[in-house]
Amino acid sequence: MIGVGKIKQYSNVLDKPLSKGKQEVSSSAFAFLFSELVQYNQTQVDNIAELERRLEDAGYAVGARVLELLCHRDKGNRRETRLLGILSFVHSTVWKVLFGKVADSLEKGTEHEDEYMISEKELLVNRFISIPKDMGTFNCGAFVAGIVRGVLDGAGFPAVVTAHFVPMEGQHRPRTTILIKFGEEGDVLLSLLFTA
Repeated sequence: MIGVGKIKQYSNVLDKPLSKGKQEVSSSAFAFLFSELVQYNQTQVDNIAELERRLEDAGYAVGARVLELLCHRDKGNRRETRLLGILSFVHSTVWKVLFGKVADSLEKGTEHEDEYMISEKELLVNRFISIPKDMGTFNCGAFVAGIVRGVLDGAGFPAVVTAHFVPMEGQHRPRTTILIKFGEEGDVLLSLLFTA
């Protein structure tokens, strides 16, 4: 019989093919590590805004690396050059790699032309977090906002990205909305990039 039940022996560990395997992380392991990240940063700051900024900065580094990885792996080192293309990429591909599913919704803002929102009913970073009353409106979604900002900046679409809780009727927990605002500074940078 050819190859049935036999494992090919490799003489060198470097000759072994890279396994695709399951690329999943235990949610309890992630929750533990993320809570440690939050607790560490909480000891380093004086207020909630500073804590959210530090979480966003940590997420930014992750977002930049995720973009590089996905562009290399899935797109053959090509990046999106259209605004809607990169937003769709974040909403679907990036979200699926990070959270195992596509985000619940991607919407264009109604008040401003340059605003977009990615909404998630139960964002992973907020799922296992209980916020003390003295911390008020603290939102761990700032970490995910940082990831989104890192991806967008790396792709050449600078934006201000923030995380907000939005109450939902009939739900105990509010949904998290990642608000993406492309501003005039983004338009100026894009025009400089494409005219140079």
